[in-house]
Amino acid sequence: MNIYLVGFMGTGKTSVGRLLAQKESKFRFVDLDELIELKEQRRIVDIFAEEGEAYFRKVEKKILKSVATQKQFIVACGGGIVLDQENFKIMRATGKVICLTASAKEIFKRVLTNSERPLLNVAHPQKRIELLLKMRAPYYLKADKIIDTTDLSLKEVTKKIAKLIATCK
Repeated sequence: MNIYLVGFMGTGKTSVGRLLAQKESKFRFVDLDELIELKEQRRIVDIFAEEGEAYFRKVEKKILKSVATQKQFIVACGGGIVLDQENFKIMRATGKVICLTASAKEIFKRVLTNSERPLLNVAHPQKRIELLLKMRAPYYLKADKIIDTTDLSLKEVTKKIAKLIATCK
């Protein structure tokens, strides 16, 4: 079984995933965006700029399918991975899907200094966050578990997921 961490950018998927893998020794951590960058030999922001979002999503699905053939991974997924129904079926068939959420205001605070977010390279990033959150909400709601990270520390979020993992064994 794998644990797939989904949710909007800035909700803590990568940070929580790394910490969780340290705590849960049976699991190894992998970040899909990092794997995509390795495969493509370029940054995500450059992939979006040079090839567009459709190309990125195609590569993302291919990498997800590859990771899903493995077991005992904690997988930090890109924020938009749930928009593709096939991706969701793959994750659900091979593990548990946990959605990390946060308020739009908190997300904006967390990602404010990061220029590596291609979907936020717009004139009004906070409005874009609010719009994307509304558009993606129905997809995120399909997760096995939803954890709001707005007012939680990384350790608190990790503890909640560790409890969930314990009940799945």
